[in-house]
Amino acid sequence: MSRRELVRRYVFFIAGLFVNSLGIALITKGDLGTSPISSIPYTLSIGFAPTLGMFTLYYSLLLIVLQLVILRRRFPKAFWLQIPVSLGFSYFIDLSMAMLGFLSPQSYPAKAALLLVGCLVLGLGVFMEMAADVVMLPGECTVKAISTTWHTDFGKTKVAVDVTMAATAAVLGLILYQRLTGVREGTFVSALLVGAIARAVNQQVGGDIQILLKGRSTVDIPQRTR
Repeated sequence: MSRRELVRRYVFFIAGLFVNSLGIALITKGDLGTSPISSIPYTLSIGFAPTLGMFTLYYSLLLIVLQLVILRRRFPKAFWLQIPVSLGFSYFIDLSMAMLGFLSPQSYPAKAALLLVGCLVLGLGVFMEMAADVVMLPGECTVKAISTTWHTDFGKTKVAVDVTMAATAAVLGLILYQRLTGVREGTFVSALLVGAIARAVNQQVGGDIQILLKGRSTVDIPQRTR
């Protein structure tokens, strides 16, 4: 991979991080729960001083420690990039929440509409993150660490991890506030839709995006001689 391609991929990845954070903020502003990966930080941010972005950073660092415990000497050097990525992602989340501070839907249809828009944006962000193929967020790296160590299917492991995170957030909400807070119907809707949206976007434009990231236009692709 050339240096120019690597730069393009990192720029695309950073843009994807921002889109990702914007999707999380939209879903959160819908007030019907948040995405599974953000459910624990969001639940904690409701009753304590640090922001959602800061709690996301703390949680990301905790996941990195968990990966170190699971992988030990097999912890890839590239996984250390999760630390600066987590710092940037946490900043983007707080920035997105501030940008969308004017959103406060009151009716259930308005909340549901905001949730669906957020799922669409988050799905696009997830696609961009995966298409860049340079580094993953701590949530995905944790899933990879588990699936690699215990030889489990990545997709099924991700579902299990998402369910565990949502269940943990629900328990925290009941303990801290005596009610469900960060986990509601929107959490399950986002869990179902975001991955499907990311796959659909990849099917539609994934090939073209890879061509652009590699720095080639369609006319540069060699044609088969007749």
